[in-house]
This record gives sequence, C-alpha cells and structure tokens, in this order.
Amino acid sequence: MRLLHMQEDGTFSLVDFLTDTPPYAILSHTWGADDQELTYRNIIDGTGHQKAGYAKLQFLQQQANTDNLHYFWIDTCCIEKTSSAELSEAINSMFRWYRRAIKCYVYLADVTHASYTRDSRALQNSRWFTRGWTLQELIAPTAVEFFSSDGIHLGSKDSLVRDIAAITGIPGPALQGRPLSWFTVDDRMAWAGGRQTKRPEDAAYALMGLFDVHMPLIYGEGRIKAMQRLHKEMEMDTLKTWAVSNWLYHFLRRQSPGRYSDLSITALDRKVRLWVKLYAVMFAIAGMVAFSLFYVRSPILRSSGSYGTMY
Repeated sequence: MRLLHMQEDGTFSLVDFLTDTPPYAILSHTWGADDQELTYRNIIDGTGHQKAGYAKLQFLQQQANTDNLHYFWIDTCCIEKTSSAELSEAINSMFRWYRRAIKCYVYLADVTHASYTRDSRALQNSRWFTRGWTLQELIAPTAVEFFSSDGIHLGSKDSLVRDIAAITGIPGPALQGRPLSWFTVDDRMAWAGGRQTKRPEDAAYALMGLFDVHMPLIYGEGRIKAMQRLHKEMEMDTLKTWAVSNWLYHFLRRQSPGRYSDLSITALDRKVRLWVKLYAVMFAIAGMVAFSLFYVRSPILRSSGSYGTMY
C-alpha cells in the first residue's frame, strides 16, 4: 500500500508499505474533471497545486493531522493508474484498505455548511450517495466522518445512521458493522441499485469487496460481462459454503431432531461462512508458524541467507 506523508518542508511524499502499514486516514470523495484531479505523477514531480483536487489533499492532510495521523490515502494520486497491474491490485484491495483505515473522511464537494444547516435535504441530494465506489467506502470503515466542502464536520456514520439508512436503503446494522455475510446477495445488490460509475465495468468491480471476491479487471468487456464474471465468482464461493451448510444442517437434524427442529439452514449458512473464514485465518497463521520453525531448524535454509536463493 502506498501512503501520502507531509514532509517537514511542507511538500507531500509517497511511501510504499509492503507490511507493517502505519495507522492512516483515508478519503472518500467524488471525482471532478479528470484534468482537475491530482495524479501520482503530480506528487512525484511536486506539481498540480493549481488543480481543484489539491484542495481535497490539503483538507485530508489537515484533518489527519488533527486526528494525530501522519499518513493518509486518496485514490487520485496514491495509485499509479498507468500500470494495469497496480490498478488491478489496488481495486481488488480497496475494500480492505478502507476497512483498515483508522478514519475515513467523506468530503462532500456539493454540500456547504450553510446549505446543510439551511436545507434538510442537502445531505440526501449530495452526488456522493449516487456513486458506485462510495458504497464500499461507506460500509467498510468503522469510523466514517462527513465534512462539507468548506471543511466543517457534519457528523459521523454513527450519529447520522438514521439519515444515511433512509437515503441509501442500507439497514442500520450493516452500517454499524454487522458482518456482510448476514445479509443476502439480493440485499447487498439492492444497496447498489441506482448508483453510477464513470466506466461501465466499474459497476461490477466496485462490488467485489461487498461479496469478498477477487477477479482480474478487463476494461472494455462492458458492464454485462463484468457483472457475469462477478456473479460467477460469487456462485463459486456460495457453492463451497452451501455444501458445508447443507451437510451440517442435515447431520444436526439427524443427530438431535428435537433440539434442532427450529434450525434454519439460511441462518446456519451464515454461521458456516463465518466459521470457514475463521478457520482459513487460523490455518494461514499455523502455516506461517510451521514454516518459520522449519526455517529456523533447517541448516540448508539458514545457510542460504534468504528465501530467494531457493529458486
């Protein structure tokens, strides 16, 4: 992950973290004209100060500094978009990056503090609630703070949960951290209804995190094919967990008919999905520990000096 950091001379630098990512803030916003958004090259060259997007970067840095966060991320300039490999990795990681952020700041470019206090519909009329990518940016982070275009704090996801639920159709528990596996595919698809993306394929790519699937990006394939590939990945994931759920459901009913007479296979499937993910993490950790022990005890590996000499 590549994060922004303000240096002592007041300029911005980009720092790459492969592991041990420091605490960071992340920005959620709507894109303006492409030529007015900062790019990766702008940060590298120290240019772009005249662009409208520079004000968003300044806001992000100042707010992160207020929250004692020295690193921050914004999609416009933290990704080298001319690299298709980097773009694909970033989009497949986006949900996780937003989830791990200490703070997510929502910058509402079309809502001023004056309009918010004067018009109760100012929030619901914001373009931010109509964009495809902002759906995961709303759901993934724990701490989401809303700001007007003039940098005034309007409220948090928690304090505005009723308003946000009414605007988006997303139930409160989903906004407040209940695991997404508790909500059906149809539920989550409904949350994305009516949202728009600039590129047609992004209508599918923006939903990968909500369904915990990963797939390569193929810009040019069109919205329909991208959606078909998304559904195929979702079906594969569903088939795996449903097979476990179905077997466990019938096993429990046979073993203790009275005790499990009211058991719902749908509810059981939700629990199995959580169990499968938990055990996957446990096996991954066990694998790393086992490899570490093997590496320490193996004179061949120790003498090689690095993993790379094995290949």
